[in-house]
Amino acid sequence: MIATLTRFADVRLVRYALASVGALAIDMGSFLALLALAVPAAGASAIGYIVGIGAHWMLSSRAVFVGRVAANGAARHRQKALFVGSALVGLAITTAIVGAGVRAGMDPRVAKLAAIAVSFAITWILRSRVVFRNPAGAR
Repeated sequence: MIATLTRFADVRLVRYALASVGALAIDMGSFLALLALAVPAAGASAIGYIVGIGAHWMLSSRAVFVGRVAANGAARHRQKALFVGSALVGLAITTAIVGAGVRAGMDPRVAKLAAIAVSFAITWILRSRVVFRNPAGAR
């Protein structure tokens, strides 16, 4: 039983990683475009993250945590609010790391890569254990 649960969690983590790659492509594309338009790095990083998070909700709720998406109503609104909360945690981490990296003299793209790794790990934990835990009325 535990081996089956572990294997299912591993598959979910792989799907989450793939969804993250898709959202990251949107995030990084936005980030790089904004840098090219001379938007300050921390702001460009924040805007890119926000755009990517919209894509991440769509992918996460439809391909990663399918059996854990709350039914319509208050439970679904709560789940979306928790998802946004997890995104805000990731956004704060991303913005802080990029901002600190740039102040320390790092290339903003390198700082963004470091932020991606930290943000990925923390948002996975939040989303798998809090946002998409098996709610009552899950479909």
